[in-house]
Amino acid sequence: MAGFREQRGAGGERTGHPPRYGQPGAGHGQPAAGYGQPGGHDDAPGHTRAFTMPDGAVAGAAGPHGTYAPGDDGQYGGYPDPDAYDNVATYRAGQSSAPPAGPRLPWKPLLKGIVRHPGRTFWQMRDHTLWGPALTVTFVYGLLAVFGFDQARHDVLSSTLSTSIPWVLTTGVAVVLGTLMLGAVTNALARQLGGDGAWAPTIGLAMLITSLTDAPRLFFALFLGGGNGFVQLVGWLTWLACAALLTSMVGKSHDLPWGKALAASSIQLVALLILFKLALI
Repeated sequence: MAGFREQRGAGGERTGHPPRYGQPGAGHGQPAAGYGQPGGHDDAPGHTRAFTMPDGAVAGAAGPHGTYAPGDDGQYGGYPDPDAYDNVATYRAGQSSAPPAGPRLPWKPLLKGIVRHPGRTFWQMRDHTLWGPALTVTFVYGLLAVFGFDQARHDVLSSTLSTSIPWVLTTGVAVVLGTLMLGAVTNALARQLGGDGAWAPTIGLAMLITSLTDAPRLFFALFLGGGNGFVQLVGWLTWLACAALLTSMVGKSHDLPWGKALAASSIQLVALLILFKLALI
């Protein structure tokens, strides 16, 4: 818009103010283009302007030709000098904004929330780090994951403790590092697709979703074996649940539509399918 000075705030939003009297775009007796004129963009998405008046503003006198001029107190028609304040903010007209993030959830309500009411939990935790629960749950899952594969379980149980314990610990660390990297890839893709979420909450929630959704398959695999038909069916169902939860989390954490959220989660979902599902077939 001509004559409109645009600035970027800390969160990336656009701020600025209309052109002052005497500048291009604000002629004598003529409102600036796009402000109340036919054919302007006052109510078009991406152009609507919100005006605020700071505390202490007093009514001033209108200048000649109906335009506001500075009064004795240095104010413009009751508004402070626009050079001193940015009282105009651009927002996306007609689009809903995300609700404010709630307080950080302790680890027990967090784990229950992901299972029972994931949408509300993802909204609440999208601005909070959760490294403690994410690393702990994923490490425990990794320790047990080795027993979900028939050959690996046989090798561990038939080995001595001095051999099997390092093997199990190494598997736990490898699973943590693997899910951490996959979560980082998902976060990077979400940012490339226009997301604005923080990396730490996204990665932490992705790690928890991966571990919690595969827990039912792992539980039955410990007793029935990874090659059992029922275990494989449970594995496919839990993978679909993981896809749904991961897409929902990315969409809420990064304010993305479900299509882009699914695209951002695709690499992680394919990797989980190859590592934990297709390996059983």
